[in-house]
Amino acid sequence: MKIYNTLTRTKEEFVPLTPGEVKMYVCGPTVYNYIHIGNARPMLVFDTVRRYFEYKGYQVNFVSNFTDVDDKIIKKAIEEGVDADTVSQRYIAECRKDMAAMNVKEATTHPQATQEICGMLEMIQTLIDKGHAYVAKDGTVYFRTSSFAQYGKLSHKNLDELQSGFRELKVTGEEDKEDPSDFVLWKPKKEGEPFWESPWCQGRPGWHIECSVMAKKYLGEEIDIHAGGEDLIFPHHENEIAQSEAANGKTFARYWMHNGFLNIDNKKMSKSLGNFFTVREISEKYDLQVLRFFMLSAHYRSPLNFSAELMEASKNGLERILTAMDRLRELDGKVKGDALLEREQADDGVRQELVAKFEAAMDDDFNTADAISAIFELVKLSNSTAGEESSKAYVDGLKDTIARLCDVLGILTERKEEVLDDEIEAMIAERQQARKEKNFARADEIRQKLLDMGIVLEDTREGVKWKRA
Repeated sequence: MKIYNTLTRTKEEFVPLTPGEVKMYVCGPTVYNYIHIGNARPMLVFDTVRRYFEYKGYQVNFVSNFTDVDDKIIKKAIEEGVDADTVSQRYIAECRKDMAAMNVKEATTHPQATQEICGMLEMIQTLIDKGHAYVAKDGTVYFRTSSFAQYGKLSHKNLDELQSGFRELKVTGEEDKEDPSDFVLWKPKKEGEPFWESPWCQGRPGWHIECSVMAKKYLGEEIDIHAGGEDLIFPHHENEIAQSEAANGKTFARYWMHNGFLNIDNKKMSKSLGNFFTVREISEKYDLQVLRFFMLSAHYRSPLNFSAELMEASKNGLERILTAMDRLRELDGKVKGDALLEREQADDGVRQELVAKFEAAMDDDFNTADAISAIFELVKLSNSTAGEESSKAYVDGLKDTIARLCDVLGILTERKEEVLDDEIEAMIAERQQARKEKNFARADEIRQKLLDMGIVLEDTREGVKWKRA
């Protein structure tokens, strides 16, 4: 299995620190509002990475945090006249709902920054004692970037160039920095803000220290994979490396994975452009399985463009898989025989080759786009070779294989039970009665009305079936 490592800018063979185990940390959202579809991409991508490791037999310790203290959270709390914890806990709950709706597995641990303050104080003190951090006169604690010789190794930025650039950006309140490129580990409280006691001042942690502390506590001083969106490479992940390795004296993460940006109709997502969408808003138009399928239709490192046309294409692609699985389940109750028929053996060999093709794609830096192509080939094989004359062994093999590979991608292959409202149920019952009375004009009229409402009826030997158009 090969992973593209942002640190080395090459694909590298994955070798875990502990055989059979994967220690993986993914930066989670800042919880001040509903998550947007940009937040959703790393959630879906790295959930899929985790699922594939588990498919390959690894035990995965998957940690993803919630940043629950931040300027945006505090601003929202002030606007609403509540405390910051009320805001963060509300949106953690809403985030969990959206993640469940996208079929994102619960992390092994979902730590929250405000519950890890003691660990942050300890790491900051260690950095001060080792000469990697210093306390300004107002109680702010800064990391001394010049003390870490490898600063810039992830983003491939030169420290001298960074320092020159930062000098041009120096802002009020940072006059006590030794150098403009130094970053905050602890900052003094402001009126109305939540704060904690520390040896330096009453205040709260800087953003970067949170993840270093939580990764260390729940995964250890050295981890296998650290992941997130490419916007986090600098400064967040760069600063994590500096403070973690300076404090612990060990390599922080062996592999760094970053997903590409998500654009909306070929433009950067922005509230000012009116193209900002939350996952909750998308769920009002599409099943979130469609969003997941769309997100995995491109390689995770590639930029991804979101549009209504591409979502419709994803919806249709997902429907192809679901329809094939519906058919295989129907056949399963009709076919007989536990052994493959002689004429099926070659086709079953093709099935196994397509499993190998799927695994080869995923082994090559989690190429979900090619993995989906292998699933579509399985669907085509199913549609062209499985029928009532097939053996149960062959039908079950196709059905179980498609379901198993889709599960790696987090794609559900059973349709969700939908509850029709009373009016629609009554209309279907009325149509059935009209058919019994041979009032076919009325039956057709109701069928058309239901179609206008987005409900498609199918008359089968087993009775009336319906689906949403």
